[in-house]
Amino acid sequence: MRLETKVGLRSATGTALVTLAFATLLVPGSLVAQESSYDHVTFTRDIAPILQRSCQTCHREGGVAPMTLVTYQQVRRYSSRIVYRTGLRDVAGAMPPWYVEKDIGIQHFKNDPSLNDLEVAQIAAWVENGMPEGDPADMPPPRVFPNDEVWIAGEPDLIVKTKEILVKAGAPDWWGEIESVATGLTEDRWVASVEIKEVNDIDSRSGNDDRQTVGRRYVFHHMIWSTRVIDEGQDTGQFAERGEGAVGWPVHEVGRNPDMFAPEAGRLLRAGSSVVSNSIHLHSNGVDTRAHLEIGFRFHPKGYEPQYRRAGLGLGNGVDIDIRGNQKDQELHAYRTLNQHTKIVTFEPHLHAPGARMCLEAIWGYNVETLSCVGYDHNWVRGYAYADDAAPLLPKGTILHIVGYMDTTKDNINIADPRNWQGAGNRSVTNMFIDLGMRVSMTDEQFIQEMAKRREVLNLTANDHVIGCPLCTVLPVEEGEEEGSR
Repeated sequence: MRLETKVGLRSATGTALVTLAFATLLVPGSLVAQESSYDHVTFTRDIAPILQRSCQTCHREGGVAPMTLVTYQQVRRYSSRIVYRTGLRDVAGAMPPWYVEKDIGIQHFKNDPSLNDLEVAQIAAWVENGMPEGDPADMPPPRVFPNDEVWIAGEPDLIVKTKEILVKAGAPDWWGEIESVATGLTEDRWVASVEIKEVNDIDSRSGNDDRQTVGRRYVFHHMIWSTRVIDEGQDTGQFAERGEGAVGWPVHEVGRNPDMFAPEAGRLLRAGSSVVSNSIHLHSNGVDTRAHLEIGFRFHPKGYEPQYRRAGLGLGNGVDIDIRGNQKDQELHAYRTLNQHTKIVTFEPHLHAPGARMCLEAIWGYNVETLSCVGYDHNWVRGYAYADDAAPLLPKGTILHIVGYMDTTKDNINIADPRNWQGAGNRSVTNMFIDLGMRVSMTDEQFIQEMAKRREVLNLTANDHVIGCPLCTVLPVEEGEEEGSR
């Protein structure tokens, strides 16, 4: 069973001209009319604004990326690589690392750095036409990064640093726990978002990109963690997060972006609590590396109280995984029925090296609808936070269905050996199949209120259709009005 099939230029092996032609076919007619010729695309007017918005958070002096893309000369040097990477769009290796497929499902997300089809076409045309610099007066003001911060979601209110760890160049993978670290918080605070970054001594500008390892710029593959107030002598082992007062947080994974909680469902960080690592996976990246994690919390204003409860809902298959060697488009499936009204806050595919793609589907009665399909790159694990007015609102009884697509051929750059069979396991060369996305549950009254709000904000009528909200346009019957009279 496949949710949908794509053909065409997904491999992005075409030239810049092919990319341009393909993108031109996809952009709306009004944009094609405005840009009937790409001959006049310049760096200062057209390309620099794209790079500032979508690339320079990482590609700048002090950033984590291996090249700086700020000045004309810097960008010109890497122009062919930029065309290739932006043309990949939603498959492994694409830049920016955002893999939402733009021709299916919901398209409104928070902190979306992706390029639209017109922007991809402009970059390809600019390179094809000789990379004209343009009028210096068209150059936008330089993007400013206060204190050289690299936090994607903005400066945190609280930063907690784990202890430094040395991972030797040829060390085997390691699983375990690291020393707990006190947050230093003196009062309870509700958290709006959390972001974790690895800080290490790898020289990202050395050009040493020949280390054939997944996540070669990092040594932390993941950290499963919680926060809790620790009494002297108390167990903080693998299952401690289940104890009284423990608060679980999204799993940190290699290349992860910030986690944005639902505005109505912040997560509590308790005074006097510590960060407890329930499971750490470390792997060598080919060079001796000293590294630690920095956890950035952003708080709601004081006085904030959450409306909704976090929905604990497992969706995936961590056991029955059978992936054959040297074969593309192998599928894994998992289902879960919602026993409460649910808002889906984020979609987060969790696969390992063979993973190429995952789709999320909602089944409600006769309504079968794909909510999102995203590509997967094991070097850049992404969580996709739906925009507030686009987050799926699903009634209890809805069946969530995920489909994972596996590729063990040589086309998958993360596969160590295409001949290998793969089953379930913790190593990158084995696999997992889970949607780790965040969800909140709602009462009947809250669910009705959420749908009413959605109708008002989007100006919906009974004839409209909203992806991910099968009951949004079922208008309520007013008091005194007979059902069916509309």
